[in-house]
Amino acid sequence: MQPSAPSPAPSPASPAAPRFDERLTAPRSWWVIVALLGLSGGLIMFPLGTVPTLVGLIAASVLAGVAVSSYGSARIRVVAGSLVAGDARIPVAALGAAEALGAEEARAWRTHKADPRAFMLMRSYVPTAVRVVVADPADPTPYVYLSSREPEALLAALEAERA
Repeated sequence: MQPSAPSPAPSPASPAAPRFDERLTAPRSWWVIVALLGLSGGLIMFPLGTVPTLVGLIAASVLAGVAVSSYGSARIRVVAGSLVAGDARIPVAALGAAEALGAEEARAWRTHKADPRAFMLMRSYVPTAVRVVVADPADPTPYVYLSSREPEALLAALEAERA
């Protein structure tokens, strides 16, 4: 029996390989807060003894860690002709013009320029973003706002997917 050859890794041009993949992870400082919440859970249980102190420490740490991890698990991907942002999957053909937003412009689009009908995947700890107009006339969503640490790479991936 001969060993089988390893399958080749998907090339960036293959439809299964994502052109862009970003996870909006929580900042490191939030993990310090998780540790402090775990410590406070242990301190709350301290008067009850050693075992309850350990249980409080572990339980508070795990609960806070799960909350921070789930909030920081949002992903933005451009794959197989679609923009996948969180739970939304939007065909690139339904998207119009896209623009990278610097910190000030992104803040403006999160606040006073925001349209309540827009789809927004935003994280306050990510200062830059991308705004993509939805060109589908049947869709009431005017634009998609996505927080991104790499807005230029996301724009390039959207343009490459359109070509």
